[in-house]
Amino acid sequence: MSIGLGIGLIVASLVLGGGLGFLIYFLVQKNKMGAALSEAKKVVDEAKVQAEALKKESILEAKEEALKLKKQNDDEIRERRSEIQRMENRVVQREEALDRKEDSLDKKIQAADDLKAQIEKGKQDLAAREKELDKKAEGINKELERVSGLTQAEAKKQLVDSIVDDARKEAGVIVRDIENEAHEEGEKKAREIIALAIQKCATDHTAEVTVTAVELPNDEMKGRIIGREGRNIRAIEAATGVDLIVDDTPDTVILSSFDPIRREVARLTLEKLISDGRIHPARVEDIVEKVKKDIEKSIKEAGENAAFEAGIFNLHPELIKILGRLKYRTSYGQNVLKHSLETSYLAGVLAGELGADVAIAKRGGLLHDIGKALDFEMEGTHISIGVDVAKKYKESPEVIHCIEAHHGGVEYKSIEAIIVQVADAISSARPGARRESLDAYVKRLEKLEEIANSFKGVQTSYAIQAGREIRIAVKPEEVDDAGMIVLAKEIAKKIESELEYPGQIKVNIIRETRAVATAT
Repeated sequence: MSIGLGIGLIVASLVLGGGLGFLIYFLVQKNKMGAALSEAKKVVDEAKVQAEALKKESILEAKEEALKLKKQNDDEIRERRSEIQRMENRVVQREEALDRKEDSLDKKIQAADDLKAQIEKGKQDLAAREKELDKKAEGINKELERVSGLTQAEAKKQLVDSIVDDARKEAGVIVRDIENEAHEEGEKKAREIIALAIQKCATDHTAEVTVTAVELPNDEMKGRIIGREGRNIRAIEAATGVDLIVDDTPDTVILSSFDPIRREVARLTLEKLISDGRIHPARVEDIVEKVKKDIEKSIKEAGENAAFEAGIFNLHPELIKILGRLKYRTSYGQNVLKHSLETSYLAGVLAGELGADVAIAKRGGLLHDIGKALDFEMEGTHISIGVDVAKKYKESPEVIHCIEAHHGGVEYKSIEAIIVQVADAISSARPGARRESLDAYVKRLEKLEEIANSFKGVQTSYAIQAGREIRIAVKPEEVDDAGMIVLAKEIAKKIESELEYPGQIKVNIIRETRAVATAT
């Protein structure tokens, strides 16, 4: 029982302790809850106070923002009203300006209508005035025709002639000024280049004449040359193709043939026969054969030497032989081979100064007269023959053109062709380079003076300096200073078209006015 009671006591103690603990816990929790509620109430009260303060503050901020927005809105409204007012003012001003322009335009239209009316009236007045003036002019013209004794057409012709003369004078002055300016530098440079080329050229340009007369030691030799019944002279003529003329000229036999090489063969043959003393047909044939071989050798050597002196190589062998034949060819007394060498050298110097092809210029200069070696055997001019020969032996087109154009017969296609033509003219026109027959020389001088005297205003003319200058004295009352320029040009042009001459001819016009008075 005691154990049960003890257990019961223990249980009762536990129950009582648990209830007491629960009660104590409940009381403690209740106290805590009261404090919490008090604290919560306090927090709520503070929150209400803060909320009220925040509410008041928010209301104030909202009111301030509303006032600010209202002010901005009012400012914008005022600005827009001001802008609208300004736009209205501008519209009004534009309307006023348009009104003023419309008024001004109406006035201008009215003024234009008035002016148009005045113009129409002026036209009518002018037409009437023109009719009146035409009548007066017609009367004046008739009176002028009566007083002057000239018709209107004649007076017009005189006026036109006077205007033409004035124009010619003015043109002469202009031409003179332009020429002086253009030639001042051009001629100076051209003279320097040509002078340099001539100074550098040291070839012999003395004229050589083909020998056509053979001197004999005595007149007895004439008989020996003729031979018994003329057999010797016939043998010489048959072997050489040259006519021997034995006349009354003392100690001289004349050789006549169109071929210069044949003449040379005959000359050398005759000289050898005379020196040998044995003259008979068989001996003639032997000598002729030897001389021909010597001539052929001499021709080849002359061609080779000419090509070497000119500095030209790769010439065809046949072309060298033809070139060597020029040694026995003369033109106006000038040896053609020496002339060709001189032309080649001058052309090379000029080409070097002008920046042209020196090789083509020199080759063209050496071969430009190659046709003269064959012009006694073939038909055609020496130019056409030279072109055919150059083509046959495969010369270049540039060199062929130099040969073809060296007398200006065709249009120049290269500067080298022009250079060869100039070099040819320089070599031919040197003083003493060529000789002409007396008759041809006199006829040329007479023709030169005749051309000059054919022009109006020329008083007299004189050909001087072997026909290289024509001096013309003009009538001062008919030709003035400006007209001299035009007259010189016209005379030079007519000389070029009607007269053949080597080199250049200078036209020199002289005008002199004299005043003479006599004291008594």
